[in-house]
Amino acid sequence: MLEVREARYFVAVAEELHFGRAAERLHMSQPPLSQTIKTLEQRLGTKLLTRTTRAVALTSAGEVLLQQCRRLVNMADEAETATRDAASGQLGRLRIGAVTSAFFEPLPAMLAKFRSQHPRVDVVLRELDTQDAVRALADHGIDVALVRRLATPPGIARRTLLEEKFVLAVPATWDHVPDDVVDLADTAREPWIWLPRHISSDYHDQVVACCRQAGFSPVVTNTADSIVSQLAMVACDIGVAIVPDSAAEHGLNLHGRVRFVPIKKPTTIELAALWLEDTANPAVAAFVRD
Repeated sequence: MLEVREARYFVAVAEELHFGRAAERLHMSQPPLSQTIKTLEQRLGTKLLTRTTRAVALTSAGEVLLQQCRRLVNMADEAETATRDAASGQLGRLRIGAVTSAFFEPLPAMLAKFRSQHPRVDVVLRELDTQDAVRALADHGIDVALVRRLATPPGIARRTLLEEKFVLAVPATWDHVPDDVVDLADTAREPWIWLPRHISSDYHDQVVACCRQAGFSPVVTNTADSIVSQLAMVACDIGVAIVPDSAAEHGLNLHGRVRFVPIKKPTTIELAALWLEDTANPAVAAFVRD
């Protein structure tokens, strides 16, 4: 089997057609270079070069071998470069699982910056609720999770991306709910659209805390699987929901069918990036750092 080292030696000699110059190009002495070419000819059972006191020339077999050796050397160089790029996070794949609202902010800006600096890394996105994203992260199904979670499980690193206040989402047709700051206690008897605890325990608990701080526990009549679904239900005039204020900032009023009203003494919720502390994917550090 032809070794990459032998191929490099033969390419140098074949291109220089001079053992002395080829040895200088390879930063080695001439005797081991000559011996390598001689051993190669013996192993292949054919002359690759014709040598005279005045010149070195390629045989027809040598011409064929030169083409193959160039290909082998190029492939070896590309493999080395690709390996180094992958180790530095410049090549590979990054799998991201994110809650629905993260696709509005901050994921677009984070992806744009990451892709501009790491264009050869393939990014794979999955829409997941918080609980499923944390499980997928622990099972190595994704590399980064963008979730609404306060507690950080063991073995997982965290970076807070956003801290948002809650606002009240109400149907635009409901005139009895004012536009200015509302005391949630005044909405205690409204039908509520809720995000169940199994979807995102920390998010659910913060919304409950917001209501309890106002002195009541809401009567839940409708449930949704995401914040976007909650807002779609609000737009259907069936109830109210507590959502992060980013929903208002990003125009998720569904063509004016939803109003966002500030809450008196609101609690907050964080959107955070989570990843395994012992991840072997260098693209993770580049993404969460950027």
